[in-house]
Amino acid sequence: AVDVGSGAGFPGVPLAMYAPGARVTLIESQGKKAAFLNEVIHALGLSQVKVFSRRAEEYTGSADLVTMRAVEKFESALPEACRLVAPGGRLALMIGDAQIGRAIGLLSGLKWDKPIAVPGSERRVLLTGTRLVTVG
Repeated sequence: AVDVGSGAGFPGVPLAMYAPGARVTLIESQGKKAAFLNEVIHALGLSQVKVFSRRAEEYTGSADLVTMRAVEKFESALPEACRLVAPGGRLALMIGDAQIGRAIGLLSGLKWDKPIAVPGSERRVLLTGTRLVTVG
C-alpha cells in the first residue's frame, strides 16, 4: 500500500497496524512530517512501513492500494496518486462530497464504486476506484 501525502500517518499507519503483513509506504515530502512518521514507525515497531520523504512525482513504485486524503493541490496530486495504482489495484480517496465529480472527471481508467459516507462527518466520503486492466 502507498499513502500519498501521509501527513500524520493517516490512514497508512493504522492500515499497517491492522494488517501487519502488508508493506506500506508513506509518501510525505515535508521534512518535519517525514521525521515524525519515522519516529512513529520506530516507536510502534512497524518494520514493514517505510517513509518516502520526497514528492509523489518522484516515487517510481506502484501498489495494489493507494490512499490519499487531505492533500494540498488536490487536482494536481490526484493524477499522481492514480499513476501509482497497479493494474487491477484500488485507489481510495477520503474527500469532501463536493470533490467527487472533480475526482471522477480528472481520472480515466478507473471503475468507480458508490461513495461511502464517513461516519460522524457531514460531508466527507470514501471514494474508491479500481484501475482497469488493459489488454494488448
